[in-house]
Amino acid sequence: MVMMKGEQWSNLGSTMAAIMFVYAMFRQYFPPQLQDYIFRYGKKLSNFMYPYIHVTFDEFIGERMKKSEAFSAIQNYLSDKSSANAKRLKADVVKDSQSLVLSMDYNEEITDEFNGVKLWWSAKRTTPKTQQFSFYPGADEKRFYTLKFHKRDRQVITGIYLSHVLKQGKAIAADNRQRKLYSNGAGQGWLGNRSSTTWTHVAFEHPATFDTLAMDEKKKREIKKDLVKFSNGKEYYAKIGKAWKRGYLLYG
Repeated sequence: MVMMKGEQWSNLGSTMAAIMFVYAMFRQYFPPQLQDYIFRYGKKLSNFMYPYIHVTFDEFIGERMKKSEAFSAIQNYLSDKSSANAKRLKADVVKDSQSLVLSMDYNEEITDEFNGVKLWWSAKRTTPKTQQFSFYPGADEKRFYTLKFHKRDRQVITGIYLSHVLKQGKAIAADNRQRKLYSNGAGQGWLGNRSSTTWTHVAFEHPATFDTLAMDEKKKREIKKDLVKFSNGKEYYAKIGKAWKRGYLLYG
């Protein structure tokens, strides 16, 4: 058995050496125009034979390196799947979140399934070879997610799945968001002006709920019914061109 493995490694080494020799001869003796022609059509052939499509989602986008909402939504969407399936995880505290958010570590890959379609997510990053100084955090280290799926599933992924991911990711962010109470008062501003107004906040963790609110039960049921109806009417408000907002003034 050991002899067979040794022979296999020996044959593999000989094959690699032969390939390197042929490649060196090709680079040295073939005209550059012919090399470009062969590489170009070789790439087309490999793309034709390779059945998968890759989509990249960068953390920062645009010239001003703005934080990508899609990247944050994908991170939230993959948090539960990462904690359940990934072997290597990262723990982050997202802004205004009440708890740690787990995500898969770099160069890790997890599998997802949607409507019978199988696809793969991976987290990656690139770091500059030389030290750079920048006001924008994304310039020093670039992080991104890569989605891989079979080309036959292109319509499902681009038409339905990505919208599903963004919607679910934003919903998770809304559930994790911490409520805050803000107050303002005179204090020393960042320019040293003591008459300026400063804002401070504290976490809103009051145990009261709508169910414990002291109110006429009939009126409370009416408001609850109206809230449910309003929450299910987002498409109607968009159709008639009105803002999907609702407010109640409670006093007493």
